[in-house]
Amino acid sequence: MNLKQELQTLNDKLDKFRRKLAAAEKRADPTIVMQFKKEIAAVTKRISAVKGQQTRELSKEGSTVVGLKFSRVLTKAEQADMGKLKKSVKGLVVVHPMTALGREMGIKQVTGFAPKEF
Repeated sequence: MNLKQELQTLNDKLDKFRRKLAAAEKRADPTIVMQFKKEIAAVTKRISAVKGQQTRELSKEGSTVVGLKFSRVLTKAEQADMGKLKKSVKGLVVVHPMTALGREMGIKQVTGFAPKEF
């Protein structure tokens, strides 16, 4: 299971535990309330760990992309025919500013990174 799916599963569990906690509080059942509070704390801790792991992987990917020797902003024509551009430039990595990697790197325009000039 990849991190995104695991995070979604954990968030679903957290929602389910919160609903059950609310129902147990309505019934005034202290043992069940304590159980669900423990479960919520455990799932919350695991969610923060998975998010941290996602951030580390994203940073690692960003550093490898930035490590490529050449980068430049792509023109609108190049963006329109991305398939042709990727076929002509070996090892090209295109980063869009709205993706998680683009936000992590802090780019403002669609940028291409490659091992040699293109």
